[in-house]
Amino acid sequence: MFYVKQTINDSLEIRVEVHDDNVFTTCPDCGVEVCVDISELFSDGESDLYGTALFCAECSKSRLEEIL
Repeated sequence: MFYVKQTINDSLEIRVEVHDDNVFTTCPDCGVEVCVDISELFSDGESDLYGTALFCAECSKSRLEEIL
């Protein structure tokens, strides 16, 4: 089991189990919240938490159309 832990103050600490449906990021273009399946994201063996940005579906579509 993996979890994230945050100490709020000396008497309160929050632990939340990490699952494929409770990890989120925000789209770097529009700021929309995007749910991330981190097992899928890191399955390529190259992605990392600090150097990886995920775009929402709409921004991904716009970026793809600009390329094509």
